[in-house]
Amino acid sequence: MSKGPGLFVDIGKNSKDLLTKDYTSDQKFTVSTYTGAGVALTSTVLKKGGLSTGDVAALYKYKNTQFDVKVGTDSNISTTLSFTEILPSTKTIVSFKVPDYNSGKLEIQYCHDHATFTTTIGLNQTPGVDVTATIGTPAIAFGAEAGYDTFSGNFTKYTAGISVTKPDSCASIVLGDKGDSIKASYVHYLDQLKKSATVGEISRRFSTNENTFTVGGAYAVDHLTLIKAKLNNHGRLGALLQHEVVPKSLLTISGELDTKALDKSPRFGLALALKP
Repeated sequence: MSKGPGLFVDIGKNSKDLLTKDYTSDQKFTVSTYTGAGVALTSTVLKKGGLSTGDVAALYKYKNTQFDVKVGTDSNISTTLSFTEILPSTKTIVSFKVPDYNSGKLEIQYCHDHATFTTTIGLNQTPGVDVTATIGTPAIAFGAEAGYDTFSGNFTKYTAGISVTKPDSCASIVLGDKGDSIKASYVHYLDQLKKSATVGEISRRFSTNENTFTVGGAYAVDHLTLIKAKLNNHGRLGALLQHEVVPKSLLTISGELDTKALDKSPRFGLALALKP
């Protein structure tokens, strides 16, 4: 386990990953290669509905600097620069898109043994500012997040959360949407590698009195094959099969079915990621 409490975004991340990660209803094909100079190249083709898109990404690391650029078929170029330890215990991230010159952002992360802080500011004339803070230990952490729009002078968001982590389980509660929603989740791991697990999540939106309860899990059939499934009280059933066809190359097949509307066709997705 790490020394500090982690970033605010990590609160509830384990349950979110179990219930959402790798589930897809689209077709996705990814190929990754590495050059002799240490540049990682990734090409992705995505078919969503009747629309196909693609992008090529390059990632290069040199000492404490990481450079990431992505060029898409929509003529957008996304660039991210990351610098660690410019100051002790800090990480600085600069990102921007071309031709959207107002999309630039500067993020600074500070990690201490008992606290983490992040500040994100837009690089434009009327920037938005996001601030997060987390205090605690790897076992228990309290955090808060706030967003402020300098143009309107209003808060765009404020969120608070708590997480409790043990070697074989983790639980979290997050109060979000400016106090309009609350989400509680619990994950229990069934093996030491944390590949097999069960998860339960309940959320409530106060303005609409809507409750959603979701249960799910993951089961490692062997070291190459993983099965995941989830079901909520609205009848949405999802399932996923992921197999490592060759080392580091994954084939993922997933589907989703509305059990309360069986006349509707289920949605299926396919993803193939090839790495050397």
